[in-house]
Amino acid sequence: MSLTNEQLVAAHKANLETLFGLTSKAFEGVEKIVELNVTASRAALNEAANHSQALLSVKDAQELLALQAGLFQPLAERAAAYSRHLYDIASGTGAEFGKAFEAKTAEAQLNLVSLMDNAAKNAPAGSEPAVAVMKNAVSAATNALESVQKAVKQASEAAEANFNAVTASALDAAKSSAAPRKR
Repeated sequence: MSLTNEQLVAAHKANLETLFGLTSKAFEGVEKIVELNVTASRAALNEAANHSQALLSVKDAQELLALQAGLFQPLAERAAAYSRHLYDIASGTGAEFGKAFEAKTAEAQLNLVSLMDNAAKNAPAGSEPAVAVMKNAVSAATNALESVQKAVKQASEAAEANFNAVTASALDAAKSSAAPRKR
């Protein structure tokens, strides 16, 4: 089976649409990260100004220690929130790329199966064993690809669970270290 010019043009058009769609998603992710960084920077600047003003109004060492102790837990919470937003942006963009990859892979598999079926129908007599070998190879490759996709999905879920656990642990540590100083 040979591809017609229309089929080639359609395939190139679909590939370009996918490329531009993924590029657009990548830029959206970058825009979200830039927006997050600007927001975080603005908040950090405001907090630094407020903290500086509070430091200037301190009257004794006890008040200074209390002010400093009260700074750590909110700082850890903000850092954890920033990390969470950054992770959400990255994983969301990665998920979009994964969906596009899976869709293109499924499309390629369907095209390959269709090509194999067409070749099997038009194969000369006596070539059935060769066709069967090719079909088995395609089936094995498809199964291997599905296994890899499943493993990647499981690894992503495990990484997210680990990220959540580390974030919760860091917040708990910040709370427990700030608590004795407030007394």
